[in-house]
Amino acid sequence: MLLTYLLPHHNITFQASWPGLFVDKKGTYWDVPLSLSADLASVGSSSGLSYHLLLQQNSGEPKCFGGDETDDVPTALLPGLCAKVAISMKKSIDAWRKKEDKLKKVQPYDVFLSDSHVSLTGIVGGVASGYLGDCSRRVAIRDETHKSNAFIMFDERNKRAAFADLFASVTFTAQYGNFQRLFLDLTKASARFDITSGSLFLCGASRLAQDFFFSRRPDVETFCDICPDVTVSFQQQIVGPFSFRVESSVAIDPRSQDHFVRVDDPIFAIDWALKVLGSAKATAWYSPKHQEAMMELRFYET
Repeated sequence: MLLTYLLPHHNITFQASWPGLFVDKKGTYWDVPLSLSADLASVGSSSGLSYHLLLQQNSGEPKCFGGDETDDVPTALLPGLCAKVAISMKKSIDAWRKKEDKLKKVQPYDVFLSDSHVSLTGIVGGVASGYLGDCSRRVAIRDETHKSNAFIMFDERNKRAAFADLFASVTFTAQYGNFQRLFLDLTKASARFDITSGSLFLCGASRLAQDFFFSRRPDVETFCDICPDVTVSFQQQIVGPFSFRVESSVAIDPRSQDHFVRVDDPIFAIDWALKVLGSAKATAWYSPKHQEAMMELRFYET
């Protein structure tokens, strides 16, 4: 059950699932007997301050659904109460935008894809979370928190935990075409670089700077600490409202001599823009890694 309320400059969403079906990073599905959540998010402009608050309550033991029974249960799905808050500052810059070549009195297939442009978007923020119950164990088993300066508090006896860290993201987008003509009027490419742990990145950058200053050979693990998570995508109009899209994460691993950079988890999709709705599309996508396919209806996706 999903309920969404619209407030001035805010979205409020209440969701209840019994049972709830979730998928982890390995593509394994999990059944959670009961999951309740309340979500409050500010809706701002393309630049400025925004915030996001989330409350989530899971009850019952998660069970593996159609996967390897030996897989460890994701700690985020364990029973307990979780509260999260994130505050961020966003800034978008148009390096180039062209509006002169638009066809007059012709509505684009998607109003959000109607301008040729090159843009850069940066986000910097912080996140804090508190846990009560079995889900608090997710703080104790983080692989990288012991190397960073993130704030961590874990009380195993009372099953309480708290965590706080910084994050950042940079997105580069380039589009050519106005998505008005029948053929090849949209070519779009984007790349997003995410720093999920700002404290870990700063520690790694500090150690790397010291190694260069004292003419020491940098440690490979230090390079791993500063490598961002990369996601790339490419979209090309085929004919009319139909376009082909491919997106994938790109793994950067300095520890691997054979595959320093590798494409990880690509997704291929065909989008059908629903012109009558302004900005909506029906999407059919396929993931070779997980051997999954799905059809979705998406609204106002930029």
